[in-house]
Amino acid sequence: MASHGIRDKVAIIGMGCTNFGEHWDKSTDDMLIESSDAALKNAGVNLDDIDAFWLGTMGSGLSGLTLSRPLKIQHKPVTHVENYCATGSEAFRNACYAVASGAYDVVMAIGVEKLKDSGYSGLVVSAPADDGTKATVTAPASFSLLAPAYAKKYGVDESELKQVLTRIAWKNHRNGALNPRAQFKKEVPMETIACSPLVAGPLGIFDCSGVSDGSAAAIIVRAEDAHKYTDRPLYVKALSFVAGPAAGPIDPAYDYTTFDEVVHSADDAYSQAGITDPRAELAMAEVHDCFTPTELVLMEDLGFAERGTAWKEVLSGTYDLDGELPVNPDGGLKSFGHPIGASGLRMLFECWTQLRGEAGARQIKSIADGKTRALTHNLGGAPGACVSFVSVVGTELD
Repeated sequence: MASHGIRDKVAIIGMGCTNFGEHWDKSTDDMLIESSDAALKNAGVNLDDIDAFWLGTMGSGLSGLTLSRPLKIQHKPVTHVENYCATGSEAFRNACYAVASGAYDVVMAIGVEKLKDSGYSGLVVSAPADDGTKATVTAPASFSLLAPAYAKKYGVDESELKQVLTRIAWKNHRNGALNPRAQFKKEVPMETIACSPLVAGPLGIFDCSGVSDGSAAAIIVRAEDAHKYTDRPLYVKALSFVAGPAAGPIDPAYDYTTFDEVVHSADDAYSQAGITDPRAELAMAEVHDCFTPTELVLMEDLGFAERGTAWKEVLSGTYDLDGELPVNPDGGLKSFGHPIGASGLRMLFECWTQLRGEAGARQIKSIADGKTRALTHNLGGAPGACVSFVSVVGTELD
């Protein structure tokens, strides 16, 4: 790829995140105000200090007015971006590049989604006209295809794969139970998860992420200015975003055991960050576990396991809170919730919290062991036709 990256050129100096959940008593405006106020306070700056804003939302507002109106922003640029479920990450990526270019000194990336109160379950948007080749199935049905495909390709017994998917959900609910901001704050027994009503294919209710409201925000400056604001900034090591050709659903060669877009974005991000062994070099990862088989496949696409072995790593606890490489220590989409425009920034918020040693009961030991970098991953779309984002952030300048 022709990506040169902006390694160590920009830094996060403050973040804020609302609780995710069914906020029947809060509007989009309320959540934007809450997360932006928290980020500003965390960074020790005022709203007037922000030169420009990037707002990510897929269906909870149009134009920059969605943010400028509730925050009473006085005649400054507010850019509205959207990129499916990676919308919050796209807001962050564009904000970082704006600072790195020298165009602005201090910027805000903020994401929000209001999925409840709509009369529907989930995000409802008008589908653009297409040529008729796009799969007309629900998201759970589309992602459910990953499970039998993986089992067939790697010779995993159906009942054993069920245990693997159950354990992924169990892990993320267990992590979410330690997180006061999570949508679901209770551990769920494996028996309950395994026996939950089916939604699509082999996927039950507990294999699917929740429908929630929420917002998260980050304040970004040039790396050389970071210590003017905080003695513990996070430096951006890599930002990679790719869109694939979306040929999977009509390509006989696509076997539903990988996301090609994720592989490409991960390779690009690792090259930017100088990472050669992600499993050994990363302290943690926040990944897009929209459904349990998604997290399973991502462990291989992101280089956390050899092909055909991630299911064994899941069962052995490699990705647990106290495992070799904690994955989704905040509960992930599965337990924390998934308000589309906020999820990518929520992932960064967990990296911010963990790498600064502020995670409390869910603090991972790899930080104390000296690891200083973390990864976030978002995807948007469906298997074989998606966009993918990978970021790497760290506490040290390389």
